[in-house]
This record gives sequence, C-alpha cells and structure tokens, in this order.
Amino acid sequence: MKKYRIGYTQGTFDMFHIGHLNLLHQAKDLCEQLIVGVNTDQLVNEYKHKLPVVNERNRAAIIAEMRCVDSVVLCDTLSKTEAWQRLHFDAVFIGSDWKGNERWAQTERDLKPLGAEVVYLQHTEGVSSSLLREKEAKKIID
Repeated sequence: MKKYRIGYTQGTFDMFHIGHLNLLHQAKDLCEQLIVGVNTDQLVNEYKHKLPVVNERNRAAIIAEMRCVDSVVLCDTLSKTEAWQRLHFDAVFIGSDWKGNERWAQTERDLKPLGAEVVYLQHTEGVSSSLLREKEAKKIID
C-alpha cells in the first residue's frame, strides 16, 4: 500500500532530463495517484525571467505520456496552497536540494493545517535544465 492517496509535484520540466524522471518515479512510488503541475510559460517568465525552450502545451504533453503520471495540470502560480485548494493532495513532492529553503519551510507550515505534507525526494546531483543549457552554450562558444 502506498503512503499517500494523492501526490502532487510541480515544475517547468523544460528540456526533460534524468533528474525529472527520477523525481517523478520516486513520487509515484509513494502515492496511488500522481498529479503533475506544469508551469505555464507566463509563470516561468515571471519568476525565471526567461521563456522555456519547449512551450507549455508540449511540456504538458510529454509529462502526460509518462507511465508514472496519472494526470497533468497547467499551473499559473507557485503557491502550493492554491494548488491544494484545486487538487486536495496529501503530499507535495520536491527535490531534496530545496530542503531548508525558507519558501519551502513556509510551504510546510501552510500545508500542515490542510492535512498535506511536503516530502523531499532524493535530488539527482549535477543535472538541471539550466546546467544543460550552460553546457550547450559553452560548446557553441568553444
């Protein structure tokens, strides 16, 4: 039996890589139903000040094809409380590299009265879309 009935994770998932895959598999191992939020292009632009390489519709379609993903929603907010109000998940999953971050500590405090918890999953070291972008840019320059 899985620990959680409904699990949720959210991200940009631009330039899908092994870190994304590992996070989604770890999350699904802990819940019966995994809902994945894909950040809209506008949201990504607001907080990262750049547009994703792959647009939101295509990123959502890629995530929806994953066997470990039960459903996909487009997200226009980083607020997990707002996401909970829509989806009523038992746990939100995030990489362990965010543990100790004040935003996530606040998310833990905000979700606790709602009966949901933040679960930190093993982060895949040395992999991120930003790092991949930097490596590609360096190849072009060199």
